[in-house]
Amino acid sequence: MRHARGYRRLNRTHEHRKALFANMSGSLIEHEQIKTTLPKAKELKRIIDKLITLGKRGDLHARRQAESQLKQVMHTAKLFNVLGPRYAERQGGYCRVLKAGFRYGDMAPMAIIELVDRDPDAKGSADRARLEAEEAADN
Repeated sequence: MRHARGYRRLNRTHEHRKALFANMSGSLIEHEQIKTTLPKAKELKRIIDKLITLGKRGDLHARRQAESQLKQVMHTAKLFNVLGPRYAERQGGYCRVLKAGFRYGDMAPMAIIELVDRDPDAKGSADRARLEAEEAADN
């Protein structure tokens, strides 16, 4: 029987898994597309869909629930200010998992997980802003 087999354990402790998915979901909210291994992407899809549903609700209790799962306040702010209104009319399925071949070192199956209707300029925007600020400071 397969009782209590509802998620992938990924060979990690509960605390490590919780921190891993907090970081990955924050990165996905910030960049709207990340590349990771296929099992992690499939498990992250379940988590990020629930977070976006909280963002759609938008009340104080939902915000506190999301802040308890995410590590940074800026990710919670983007979740409620940008992603919640963007997916207000959508009934589910907020992200997609695309297979992306195999990693060279260990042949692990790789995947790209991205938000549906994502903003292509969101990926790397923080790095571009940081580089522009550094160039302006040098000049």
